[in-house]
Amino acid sequence: MGIMKFNNVFKDKTVLVTGHTGFKGSWLSVWLKELGANVIGYALEPYTKRDNFVLCGLKNRITSIIGDVRDYEKLKKVFDKYQPEFVFHLAAQPIVRESYINPKETLDINVGGTVNVLECSRLTNSVKVIINVTSDKCYENKEWLWGYRENDSMGGYDPYSSSKGCSELITAAYRKSFFNPNKFDEHGKSLSSVRAGNVIGGGDWQKDRLIPDCIRALESNKPIEIRNPAATRPWQHVLEPLSGYLLLASKMYSEPVKFSGAWNFGPNYGSVISVGEVVSMIVENWGHGKWIDTSDKNAPHEANFLSLDISKSLNFLGWSPRWDIHQCVCSTVDWYKSAESQNIYNYCKNQINYYLEG
Repeated sequence: MGIMKFNNVFKDKTVLVTGHTGFKGSWLSVWLKELGANVIGYALEPYTKRDNFVLCGLKNRITSIIGDVRDYEKLKKVFDKYQPEFVFHLAAQPIVRESYINPKETLDINVGGTVNVLECSRLTNSVKVIINVTSDKCYENKEWLWGYRENDSMGGYDPYSSSKGCSELITAAYRKSFFNPNKFDEHGKSLSSVRAGNVIGGGDWQKDRLIPDCIRALESNKPIEIRNPAATRPWQHVLEPLSGYLLLASKMYSEPVKFSGAWNFGPNYGSVISVGEVVSMIVENWGHGKWIDTSDKNAPHEANFLSLDISKSLNFLGWSPRWDIHQCVCSTVDWYKSAESQNIYNYCKNQINYYLEG
């Protein structure tokens, strides 16, 4: 429990979160708020009125600015006005299938947006720690059985995955060119990128994502349509990678040279299971329902196997996953069951505390 207080490093600090209205960004904002941070959010409007951001009432709990990460001038004004010390960049177009429909928009947001955030950070003296949140899909996926390590090749078959690989290359270029650890005394900034697995949890209603698709079908008493049930993914609850991001940021603040770099935050291998197995667990936790295989051999390409090697985070950061796949699914389904009847901000706070208790 003590280590997850992060040595009170965020207390009274100004922290900018791009993408704060999104699924991961809203949970991160709640956690930072509870750690005593002055949270500044910059993102598009929430996707639905049932999103975690909306139900938590975060609009009135933090400084919430609606803006597009592609709008450099507006973003720069936010940096200039609020002078953040920490920057967590989560704003993105996050859906693989959407990237086939709108490839230019995906690349503009995920590549150009990264440039804008890093450039604003470069030009803002107050910024000390920058974390760029990318994806496990940034790797050149060879569909092998062992997990990808931080120094494996970037790649990406589809525009989304490619955009995240590009975001990683841009981050590496800024780290070498402007935030070089060997010249820390000159610039005073520490930059890292973080790659998580398939993150699930309460309050996500995005289209073409497994959990929201399942919940929508279950609420409508319709069969859950699964397009790739045999695909295997590294499943993890949203609190797992967020705990890693926060721990990393706290270490970067105190030892900026040592902890600057790329980091994987994935689950234990027992949570690398198929889509079909996860959906069966969701149905079991929901209490009723069924799923059907709607695979289409002509559908856009999606990877069949992907996992992460988390040895670096385990050994050098002291971070490790706390929940197995069963706890992960149970906690996720419980959020959706509770959404209509509970104070969701307090619910999220309690779930964070429950996570911290192991």
